[in-house]
Amino acid sequence: MTVQITSIRLMVGLEVHVELATRSKMFSAAPSPAHPDFHDAPPNTLIDPTVLALPGALPTMNLAAVEMAMMVGMALGCEIAAQTKWDRKSYFYPDLPKSYQISQYDLPLCFDGAVDLPAVDEKGHPDPEGTGRRIGIIRAHLEEDAGKLLHEAPGGRAIEGSIVDQNRAGTPLLEIVTQPDFDASDDVVLFARTLRNICRFLGVTEGVMQKGHMRFEPNINTVLTMSDGTTVKTPIVEIKNLNSFKALKGAIEFELADQPRRWAADGRRMGAGTKVTRGWDDAANRTVVQREKEDAHDYRYFPDPDLAPVVVGEAWREEVRGRIPELPVARLRRFVGDYGLGIKEAAALVDERDTCLFYEACVEGMVAEKIERGRAGKLAANLLLQSGAKRANERGVLINDLGITTANVAALGRLREDGRIGTAPADELFGLLCEEAHRGRAAAEVAAERGMLIVRDDAALDRWMEQVFAANAKVVEDVRGGKVAAAGRLVGEVMKLAAGTADAKVVREAILKKLGAG
Repeated sequence: MTVQITSIRLMVGLEVHVELATRSKMFSAAPSPAHPDFHDAPPNTLIDPTVLALPGALPTMNLAAVEMAMMVGMALGCEIAAQTKWDRKSYFYPDLPKSYQISQYDLPLCFDGAVDLPAVDEKGHPDPEGTGRRIGIIRAHLEEDAGKLLHEAPGGRAIEGSIVDQNRAGTPLLEIVTQPDFDASDDVVLFARTLRNICRFLGVTEGVMQKGHMRFEPNINTVLTMSDGTTVKTPIVEIKNLNSFKALKGAIEFELADQPRRWAADGRRMGAGTKVTRGWDDAANRTVVQREKEDAHDYRYFPDPDLAPVVVGEAWREEVRGRIPELPVARLRRFVGDYGLGIKEAAALVDERDTCLFYEACVEGMVAEKIERGRAGKLAANLLLQSGAKRANERGVLINDLGITTANVAALGRLREDGRIGTAPADELFGLLCEEAHRGRAAAEVAAERGMLIVRDDAALDRWMEQVFAANAKVVEDVRGGKVAAAGRLVGEVMKLAAGTADAKVVREAILKKLGAG
């Protein structure tokens, strides 16, 4: 009887490389391309004798990079080592001038952490009723990045062979390594998104993946259960340098489908010397073999003789911990609890650091406009997630990049709260305030010019209500009898008569008061 595969279980551990946005490199004073000031530097201009490993050049540790790494470790629940050291990881590659990389081998700066992933629904939105999962963090250690090989000239011109750009060489790089706790590609992507957001809120990286600020390397294998009850683990495959969530998900799902087929063809199982490195071919939607993976002993690690160990005392550790801002998950809970936002609304606001900070500035602006904080949180969220998100999607930008100022959002909120502008005109005004011609102008001034403001005319409102009541006697009796929801029809009829000069909230309040149902 032929033994067959009856079930397949995915196992994934993730390595994430985060370029830290310090001004200078990890072990030299050369500018770092991960810092916003140097993103677009021409090739081979962010270099110095230390980066190029010229004779006599010695490394000097970047304190800011160490502290950024500590902050990330703390945010991931890691222990911070009381003492760590630097090791040389030896290998030859054209973009590695020294022929070794300064890294941390047996004494990482951060270790033994965990991240709690929120439960999500079928659309990927946070699900407060679901049960999340905990992902263990083995370590987060500091090292220096390598340079970059280019297979075409800047501008896309074809060349023979390859050329090297050493701008990235020596950039502070934090490598975060998880336990193999993932069994679904969606969870890996959720973790990657969560980690990117945490790092951006900490201010340790810009997180622009197209620029290589974050690179993902999943280690993937499968556990095959056979029809005779035995299990087989396929060899681990490491996919190198993925710089998009789409590629991360695609690579994992391809390996999940293909590894059982490979095992059926060659019978190879997980074990020493079987790990393989593969790359991702986005056009073909498949992974391709790059090389057999080296084991740790092949790198000939040994302590770097030019760098002193790092000793982290309690006072230093706590001083760094005090710099950690409120993180995304905590902000989400606060927005739900303090402002009464729905989970999906709050998640949309914390998904991007700059949008979240813009939203919080809008809330503070509304509080300064004498709007109660809880109400301000809800009002600002409505404006940004309705009028703002619509225009941001159309333009392919973030809400905070639309051009409208936080002061104008706050002033628009005040107009809405005072019943001086209706829903549709408020949306139109939001759009006008995004335009360069009106940028920075007072919201009320622009609204007045466009005839958007509601002029409160109580006598006219009374006439409209009486007219509507006379034509809708049955609805009036229903409202007086306690069916308050029926007032919506009366509000609609009054708004038609008002022709845009009344606010629905004010009209509703007036109707309920007049009918004794308020």
